[in-house]
Amino acid sequence: MDSKRVAVTGSTGLIGEALVASLEADGHRVHRVTRSASSAGPDDVVWDPLGGRVDTAPLEGVDAVVHLAGEPIGAKRWSDEVKRAIHESRSTGTRTLAEALASLQRPPGVLVSGSAVGYYGDRGDEVLTEASTPGDDFLARVTIDWETAATPAAAAGIRVVHPRTGVVMAKDGPLIEKVELPFKLGVGGKVGSGEQYVAWIALEDEVRALRFLIDGDLEGPVNLTGPEPVTNAELTRALGAVMHRPTVVPIPTFAIKALYGEMGASLATVSQRAIPAVLQEAGFEFRHPRIRSALEVALNG
Repeated sequence: MDSKRVAVTGSTGLIGEALVASLEADGHRVHRVTRSASSAGPDDVVWDPLGGRVDTAPLEGVDAVVHLAGEPIGAKRWSDEVKRAIHESRSTGTRTLAEALASLQRPPGVLVSGSAVGYYGDRGDEVLTEASTPGDDFLARVTIDWETAATPAAAAGIRVVHPRTGVVMAKDGPLIEKVELPFKLGVGGKVGSGEQYVAWIALEDEVRALRFLIDGDLEGPVNLTGPEPVTNAELTRALGAVMHRPTVVPIPTFAIKALYGEMGASLATVSQRAIPAVLQEAGFEFRHPRIRSALEVALNG
């Protein structure tokens, strides 16, 4: 196995941290892209994503760049200011990085530029592949602009991949973090009708898929989701089974909206039955193709 030089933005986040650990464990050299010049190490890349500045010297000759940075979507209620930060951190930040890579004398072979299944909007039980049309809600519009912002890199001949990631199943992931306590207390339950689909992926498979994208030849959008999306009701039953807790207390949609506003409604009630058509056609094999297995690992290690 040839050692690679890989630059990673968002390296302290859930996915980024796991990806960096995986790459380094296999002997690859990782350049963390950071906004903090004071804490940057000798291999790190300092940037100002909103200010349009990147220290490009350490990026010369890297083999790949994985761009995962962005304002957290589910951390707080969506005020106008928060929505603006979510959008700008993705669109402006991605364009800053893409333009910097395009300016290099020795650009990377690939830019894996993060995206999300939010691209598809609220689609009921429609099966969604990479060929499906985009939605028209806030997150869909953000994701469209997010992907478009990588155009300068593609125009410079860099292979650009957009991993449209689903809900990541991990101990510290956004879903488990929010539902673990209520379920432990025996008050977990489906949200609303429970018929909305959740496109999910185990953290281990997310990292393996990102590395598959680095090493392969795919380009354009690629759904990073498990092969079997589940309804909210099915996810709830699986959580209850893994945690050995009852799941008989349904959570009304109005309660989610009252607690979390538009953010809660978007993340808990929108339905996205996305499948990894491109990934599977390319030969990728999931270690955790079913939700029960993914939850067992996320909750019990």
